Amino acid sequence: MLAVYLLPIAVFFLVFYSYTKRFTWACHIFLGITIGIAPLGGWVGATGTLTWDAMVLFLAVAMWTAGFDVIYATQDAEYDRNVKLYSIPSYFGIPKALMIAKVFHIVSFLAMITLYLITPLSWIFLIGVFIAGGIMVYEHSLVSPKDLSKVNVAFFTMNGVISIVMLVFTIGDLLL
Repeated sequence: MLAVYLLPIAVFFLVFYSYTKRFTWACHIFLGITIGIAPLGGWVGATGTLTWDAMVLFLAVAMWTAGFDVIYATQDAEYDRNVKLYSIPSYFGIPKALMIAKVFHIVSFLAMITLYLITPLSWIFLIGVFIAGGIMVYEHSLVSPKDLSKVNVAFFTMNGVISIVMLVFTIGDLLL
């Protein structure tokens, strides 16, 4: 029943996120929250509980998503300013936006490490976390305020690889 009680929160964020770019630069954080609700909802649906472990997983996913969304939004910063849409890059500028994205990814990485520390996940999961962290570092090396030509590689390719790495290492951990 907990999943049923919490469903309106998920629906609210799913609907509300679409409008956030019209009034707040924090739209990327709202996207992160919206995407982070998916594994949180899966956890609640599978266990019937809402635990600290689940909240740390939510934080890891939310900050990872917010970070890569900020990177992707750098290519739209000028357009967003011209049409009066809000985003971290259009509000703070691209150099600060890329720094904020790094902070979001550091928080995500630390949340993944915390998951290792507070759950029965083993060293196999931890290896995946460190590989994902290395890919995040590489992702940030691909883009700079002076060269956004590799935003698509950073956004699509690197985050696709991160998601597969975390899936494989988490399932590998659970199976072994």
